[in-house]
Amino acid sequence: MGHPAADPSRDSSDTVIIGNRMKPAKPPLPRNVRLLIGMRAVRSVGQGAMVAAFTLYLHALGWTGTAIGAVLMGALLFGTLLTIIVGPLSDRGGRRAFLLGYDALQALVALVAMLTTTPWLLVTAAVIGGFGRGANGSAGPFSPVEQAWLAIELPMARRGSVFSTNSAVGYIGMGAGALLAALPAWWLGHVMDVDDYRLLFALPLAGSLASFALMWLAREPAVFARRAPADAASRHVQRSENRLLAKLVLANSLNGLGIGLIGPLIAYWFAVKFQRGLVDIGPGLALAFVVGAAGSVLAGALARRHGIMTTVLWMRGVGVALLVAMPLVPWFWAAMALYILRSASTRGTGGVRQALAAGLTRVERRGLASSLQNISIQLPRAVGPVIGGALFHAGYLTLPFLLGAVLQLGYLVLYARFFSHTEAAQVREP
Repeated sequence: MGHPAADPSRDSSDTVIIGNRMKPAKPPLPRNVRLLIGMRAVRSVGQGAMVAAFTLYLHALGWTGTAIGAVLMGALLFGTLLTIIVGPLSDRGGRRAFLLGYDALQALVALVAMLTTTPWLLVTAAVIGGFGRGANGSAGPFSPVEQAWLAIELPMARRGSVFSTNSAVGYIGMGAGALLAALPAWWLGHVMDVDDYRLLFALPLAGSLASFALMWLAREPAVFARRAPADAASRHVQRSENRLLAKLVLANSLNGLGIGLIGPLIAYWFAVKFQRGLVDIGPGLALAFVVGAAGSVLAGALARRHGIMTTVLWMRGVGVALLVAMPLVPWFWAAMALYILRSASTRGTGGVRQALAAGLTRVERRGLASSLQNISIQLPRAVGPVIGGALFHAGYLTLPFLLGAVLQLGYLVLYARFFSHTEAAQVREP
């Protein structure tokens, strides 16, 4: 047999010829990166179902808004504690073992929640499993492990687009999960009861088992354990990194509190304000997640062309305006439409912001940087549901939105001031 004809669009150095210009071809994603993205996809379906259904499930059990907020707070605080421990430890290696343990534990607590309504068992499962928190398919408190692993595998110029693609995959999966959560109500033709809600825990159970299987196939790079020498130059760089990380914590604290006031309780807010059930709320949230995925792809494209900072400021600025408008409209579908639009502008920037945080430190401290990125959002976010839930329960259905908008606007001001000068904020993909 003869040799196959050469592809005229490529030369011997794997270069794509476009017109008279030559552009280097992008190498395929590393195998571990593909596996990590696949894990996010399968996890996100169950997480999306829980965002749509978990607070409504507790509402069906007769829990008050304050009690629901307290459960969500407990889950976020527990997740934050684990993040504090796991992120820095993972810089020494063992990321694969951490992620295997996480998915095994998630499968166990989903099974418990599916089999019982005993309050202390349900609360324990919810706190450990983080039901309703909406982690976008990530490993929850172990997500710094994933973020640092992705950053290790990818050059800085590719992180913005790949992190955005990773976020988009998670949002699509969460949209599918939210839609699946509403299917029982359509099939049954009546409002879901407690037993109907319990069946939905099969989705996070299946997702965790599938994610465990994918991580079993991954192999952790040996470079994770490498450390830089502690000479004078290294200590100077570390002090500079520490200042940036401290600024990251301060800015993210405002963002986290602003998110926590509304985000984990959004399905509950729609149910209380408009007297709607999962059959209406589920598809709306599903569409919001899909639009969030489109926003993530858009953010990745904008970051490649204009840099991360410009992308975050414009997209999140639009999100603040939509957050103010959302509680002021008197119709369910109008409010849902604003929420869906806001998903594109706000959720869409998640991947590029993670990429910026990963670029603030050297390779051997990326677990710490990713941990601080998550902790500084999750800890104040944990306080938000209790405040928001109490305000909603007392009849203040607009005030949490306005407070959240002020906090997120403050976050954008600090974000621009602190990180506009950094290489990670300005780098563009060739």
